[in-house]
Amino acid sequence: KGQRRTGGNGKPPGGNGHGAGGGGDNTRSGGFSPDRYRIAIWVTLAAVMMMFTALSSAYIVRAAGASDWVVIRMPRLLWLSTSLIVLSSLCFELSRRALKRDDQQGYARWLMVTVGLGLGFLAAQFLAWRELVAQGIYLSTNPHSAFFYLLTGLHAVHLLGGILALDYLLLHARRRRAPEEIGPKRAAAAGAVAIYWHFMGALWIYLFLLLFLWR
Repeated sequence: KGQRRTGGNGKPPGGNGHGAGGGGDNTRSGGFSPDRYRIAIWVTLAAVMMMFTALSSAYIVRAAGASDWVVIRMPRLLWLSTSLIVLSSLCFELSRRALKRDDQQGYARWLMVTVGLGLGFLAAQFLAWRELVAQGIYLSTNPHSAFFYLLTGLHAVHLLGGILALDYLLLHARRRRAPEEIGPKRAAAAGAVAIYWHFMGALWIYLFLLLFLWR
């Protein structure tokens, strides 16, 4: 009766190495799951989508029945900013392809190009606003100018958030770690940021067409 009970192989019962304190890699790393990144991004984008849907609907309704609706001339710089954001999405995909090939230098290099194009987009937007201000067109000039500043300004703020996320990826891309530590998490983070960035690009194209075609 005083003997210790053991399993058939001489080990304590239930000794499969996965009890308390003996979990696998995912448990030791805090239960990492790529789905967490994607869920967080899609929840964020759902809120962004609802906001811009409401604003664009208000824009269409206001344009249809407003006697004080005076169409402003769209700055040509918007064509440049549109080209920059499309190119930035292409460069981001090149960075992700480099990451899949485990080309960390290529991954970081294309991330830097993407950040540069994103900053170029914001600079072009700022210059477009300055061009309108120089013409005496302000937020309070008329409903059309108010919607223009509101829609483009809110988009720029959200795109700035995407640039900060790219900077986060770039910061971690420069850290040297063992491949097993950086592979899954880095790919999942890049994939989540890519969803956000491409959404911002698609959203801008939608706003661009709305502002140019629906007057």
